[in-house]
Amino acid sequence: MTSIYDFSVRTIDSTEVSLKEYEGKVILVVNVASKCGFTPQYTGLEELYKKYKDQGFTILAFPCNQFGRQEPGDAEEIKSFCSLTYDVTFPLFSKVDVNGKDEEPLFKHLKKEAPGLLGSKAIKWNFTKFLIGKKGEVIKRYAPKDKPEDLNQDIAKALSS
Repeated sequence: MTSIYDFSVRTIDSTEVSLKEYEGKVILVVNVASKCGFTPQYTGLEELYKKYKDQGFTILAFPCNQFGRQEPGDAEEIKSFCSLTYDVTFPLFSKVDVNGKDEEPLFKHLKKEAPGLLGSKAIKWNFTKFLIGKKGEVIKRYAPKDKPEDLNQDIAKALSS
């Protein structure tokens, strides 16, 4: 069985990193964008990160420009925006496609393990979230409209198991 730890991804600075580095942590994977109606969720995501990071939780944010071209910037612009506008301190990764022929393999895996509404595999918009357990298993998929603060209970439960 494939787990999230079988994948490598690129950081926002283009360094390849194995997700095995996050083994044993509870992870929230999110496809993000700087010019989206859901962009203010960065505030809630940062609050979750600060609240739980010392308990073994992290957020992995993947910028994506597939939905309304709402992440047009390059790596430096994205890093600057996240830092200056939302004081983001959780890990940012290179811009990826989450659907289609060039989709990031990690997202293909996440969608297979946690399909969306009515079994749909496609990610419909920015700020779709996937909660990953300590063993690399996908616990739950959240819609873009699901606010970060609404994930507290699920994150706490995953951290305690």
